[in-house]
Amino acid sequence: MDVFKLSLLFYVLSFAMLPSSLAQDSPQDFVNGHNAARAQVGVGPVRWDESVANFARQFANQRINDCQLMHSGGPFGENIAKHSSDMSGTDAVQMWVDEKPFYNPRTNTCAAGKVCGHYTQVVWRNSVRIGCAKVRCTNNRGTFITCNYDPPGNISSERPFSTDPLIKIAK
Repeated sequence: MDVFKLSLLFYVLSFAMLPSSLAQDSPQDFVNGHNAARAQVGVGPVRWDESVANFARQFANQRINDCQLMHSGGPFGENIAKHSSDMSGTDAVQMWVDEKPFYNPRTNTCAAGKVCGHYTQVVWRNSVRIGCAKVRCTNNRGTFITCNYDPPGNISSERPFSTDPLIKIAK
């Protein structure tokens, strides 16, 4: 095998061995993860918005030195995730969607002792623009990921994927 073919083979194998998370952090990866969950409940798709993404990038960069799970307090809806090592954007979205079993659409509540607000933000029918960002935190503190949503969801008097009025449940 000549040097060119050997170099080409090495180059191809090098890319094949890269962590899969590198291929799961693109804007389209974030959009696809959200839209798959939204389609399951009959909600229209989200689209990537550069203005929202710029906000997400600025906020993620603020967390790069401490990787703390703190919300931005900004004008958008927001989901955040942290992992002690590398986490892909696709994995973060899946982690939020994995809260689905804890959400009761009939009562618009989470199961006792469970969290489901990340899931409801992912599928919030009025949130149609998203922007997400990922940073590897300094000093091996892990990965911080944020997705922001415009307009924000999780409005307490509304349902995430239905316009049906909330049902009052007699006690």
